[in-house]
Amino acid sequence: MALPRRTTATTFTALAVLITLGLPGGGPAYADDDDPSAPPGSVTTSPPPEVDANSPGLKLADGATLAPAKVLDIKSVVEDLGGEERREDTNSDVTFALQAEVLFPKDSSKLNPEAHSRIQAIADEIKAQNATTVRVFGFTDNLGSYAHGLTLSKKRAEAVHDQLAAALGSTDITFEVRGYSEDYPIADNTSEQGRRKNRRVEVTFPRGESNGDSSGTQS
Repeated sequence: MALPRRTTATTFTALAVLITLGLPGGGPAYADDDDPSAPPGSVTTSPPPEVDANSPGLKLADGATLAPAKVLDIKSVVEDLGGEERREDTNSDVTFALQAEVLFPKDSSKLNPEAHSRIQAIADEIKAQNATTVRVFGFTDNLGSYAHGLTLSKKRAEAVHDQLAAALGSTDITFEVRGYSEDYPIADNTSEQGRRKNRRVEVTFPRGESNGDSSGTQS
């Protein structure tokens, strides 16, 4: 799905390549999809350790050979100039994040008129990817009480789900709808710009096999 013409898209693509040397080591840590306290796909990262290139432990044993290189993941992120809408593509999933301000009035879970066209565009992409599972997650900033944010984020996720379901018109899609209040911020809550990004609804679904090359608060 293309972002609106009036916006400027910036794309950042990161490619991680791991070459196995036959030495013990671990990959990136991923949140357990079965844990209801964390959005599926959440990633915990840490700075890479310093490596001494002259360390004897890095030398291959006699007769050992290098394993083939492995591409771990490719992530493409496209965000409009105002940050109102962001699309993330990985090898397995597509995620759309919409700021609450473009979907809802302040401190409300009632969709505004502008929201319908944006949600319809996401529904069109879900159809294009032939997705049968869709996650709709709501988030707020850290203003107000956590309990209020939990209720508001869940109601906003439900509102987007209802509109998506109507636009898709299919009973073959399984939805997962949750609200997370101020948990899992994507920006700094100490500034209004950061809080605006954290007040959002995210829609995530698997990439279709036939479309693997497509890209496209609480207030």
